[in-house]
Amino acid sequence: MDKPVTSNPWSALQQFTAARIALGRSGVSQPTAPQLAFQQAHARARDAVHLALDPVALGEALHDASGLPWISLHSAAPDRNTYLQRPDLGRRLDDASRAKLAATTTPAAAATTTAPADADPSTADAVTAAMPAAAIAPATPSAAGACYDLALVVADGLSALAIEQNAAPLIRALMARLSAEQWRLAPITIVQQGRVAIGDEVAHLLDAQAVVVLIGERPGLSSPDSMGLYLTWAPRPGLTDASRNCISNVRPAGLTCDAAAFKLHYLLSEARRRQLSGVALKDETASDSADLEAPRRNFLLE
Repeated sequence: MDKPVTSNPWSALQQFTAARIALGRSGVSQPTAPQLAFQQAHARARDAVHLALDPVALGEALHDASGLPWISLHSAAPDRNTYLQRPDLGRRLDDASRAKLAATTTPAAAATTTAPADADPSTADAVTAAMPAAAIAPATPSAAGACYDLALVVADGLSALAIEQNAAPLIRALMARLSAEQWRLAPITIVQQGRVAIGDEVAHLLDAQAVVVLIGERPGLSSPDSMGLYLTWAPRPGLTDASRNCISNVRPAGLTCDAAAFKLHYLLSEARRRQLSGVALKDETASDSADLEAPRRNFLLE
């Protein structure tokens, strides 16, 4: 056979998407190359789901990006298999983590404003999963009564790979925007086997006015490294997803960390000004992407 693969006439559209389109055919079957690429993508997605999060390495990276201390927590799901089969356990903390947060109050330096991104780890407050309570100063409630303006919760979700690759760059970009304003930030919490709603309990125990959960999204066949951001104002256990704003597909090939930080900063500012989040708060940012201002082309006419 001179030409075993029959090309698809729409193959030119592949330049516009990572989706598997216009793959051609070999006889009545899919050609070997896209079939092998599909199997590789499927294997990468499975690996992302089962990859274990390294909280120590992640905590050090987050501290380098933010200057904030961090605390390691765990959901009520004791292992990965249980986590995958019992979503309800991934939405609440285990008893040890709940006790750790109950004994944790605010480092004095972090209670007044955002910390500088270039803080020296040797002089910063303890950067450790087992932060000694004696080294922590009492929290200072605001006029509104909360001890913190914002809690950042980082959970592995369904892709620890996404968190390892994107959490630190996103927090670094967000801190650059928050540093010009007065935000009292709680220690960053890292939750293993966690789902989105666990941020409500964490922020409630920390007494934070708002929470942003950074979590690994369910891997797609072309996006095992996708991270989601969930913002909730006045978090407390029992809220539904209607109370949250979501920014999805944060990764180098999707929404970049700088663009995500831009949208998140806008939503945070509006949530604090209007005292709400979720379906009542819309993303009204004017995109700073030049693509939106570029002339529209109709590929069908080219």
